[in-house]
Amino acid sequence: MSSYPVINMVATGQNIQQLRINAGLSVVNLQQIFGFSTPQAIYKWQRGTALPTLDNMVILATIFNTNIDDILVFS
Repeated sequence: MSSYPVINMVATGQNIQQLRINAGLSVVNLQQIFGFSTPQAIYKWQRGTALPTLDNMVILATIFNTNIDDILVFS
């Protein structure tokens, strides 16, 4: 039986945070880009307690000038 990749949510969250910092963006900047009323979703992404939806992942990849595979971390 073959094994399938599993997303490491904590490492992915740390990666999102580092990519955000490298892009010179604050959490509030991302909140405004996404049109969220609060920054809670972004904090959850960064803590690894939630993952962005696929459409939000596409937006993150565009903002960070990378691809989704470079955002996700697999175990």
